[in-house]
Amino acid sequence: MSYKIVKAVQTCLGYPSQWDAWTDSGQYLYLRYRYGCGTVEEFDDPDPKTWQMKPPNVIFETTADVDRGVITLVEFAKCAGLTLTLGEGVQ
Repeated sequence: MSYKIVKAVQTCLGYPSQWDAWTDSGQYLYLRYRYGCGTVEEFDDPDPKTWQMKPPNVIFETTADVDRGVITLVEFAKCAGLTLTLGEGVQ
């Protein structure tokens, strides 16, 4: 899975760390990191009320002995193989 992220808004700072993100093709992604696992899920839009629930897609797991509920977007992208091409106003 290869995504180029052009916009990301952090919706939770930790426990879990999570973002609403959009790709260069307009695809909405829900990024989440909790208990050492990072997930990237595709949905039609950011409104959870419209999501068709399915098992999460585990993209990566960390093994470092660190706080496993907090990660930066840059670290998340590196671990998940995402490309960040964010402009001004990145959150």
